[in-house]
Amino acid sequence: MRFVQFEWNGRLAVGVETKEGGDIIDVTEVDPTVPHNMRDFIKGGQPNLLAAKNSVNSGHFRLKRENVKVIAPITNPEKVLCVGMNYRDHCEEQGAPVPEEPVIFSKFTSSIIGPTDDIPYPEVTQQLDWEVELAIVIGRTAKDVPVDKAMDYVFGFTVAHDVSARDWQFKNGGQFLLGKSMDGFCPLGPAIIMKEDLKDPHNLKLWTRVNGVVKQDSSTNQLVFKTPELIAFISKFMTLKPGDVILTGTPPGVGVFRKPPEFLKKGDVVEVEIEEIGTITNKIV
Repeated sequence: MRFVQFEWNGRLAVGVETKEGGDIIDVTEVDPTVPHNMRDFIKGGQPNLLAAKNSVNSGHFRLKRENVKVIAPITNPEKVLCVGMNYRDHCEEQGAPVPEEPVIFSKFTSSIIGPTDDIPYPEVTQQLDWEVELAIVIGRTAKDVPVDKAMDYVFGFTVAHDVSARDWQFKNGGQFLLGKSMDGFCPLGPAIIMKEDLKDPHNLKLWTRVNGVVKQDSSTNQLVFKTPELIAFISKFMTLKPGDVILTGTPPGVGVFRKPPEFLKKGDVVEVEIEEIGTITNKIV
């Protein structure tokens, strides 16, 4: 199933897309026991999934997409974690060795925006950059998880845009938190695809386009550390909770390492897309 969060008639709701970009079944309207936000929906486990399946099968409360506002598929995760230098060819483009273990940092959840929301251009940066990323959404509480069991803790996957202010990211030895967590720096969406509904999350094409021009074109088969390794590693240090989001890293083609470097400006339209999952489109304002 393809889960979305949306606003309709002044309320927040959880829904299921009938297909990518298609109509939406309002699960919370079909079954009032279902939570109205995705984090609580995931936390509720199998009863909520069964309710969603029954809602889809009923065909009731099917809404035209243009009549609702699709927002980020999860807006209030406890944690948004990110993985740096996790594509072999991205390491090559910056002349860095492939890491021996995952490089982990974070974004504040306040940076999350929806799949069509505008990204505000912060006055404090002159080096705004793009990064398409596959994002993992955690489905169960996970601590000290072995690699061979890690996929059991995944709810699904979504598309993330790890917007970055490069001048701050590399300033004073590395202001990663500031360079990665400004308002609007984590567009997510448009949907969370359950892991069972993807052929192979580690063999998906992904792209970034700026004003229609392709800037990144790669595949998740280039990931250094895949989902099981990431969950096993991170869960050694902290407890992952239902709804937590892990951005798995970006492929080559980011602006800062182009020759000459390229950066986003006001008015640019950025599309980040992952095969089988969808596209998020945000304008810089």
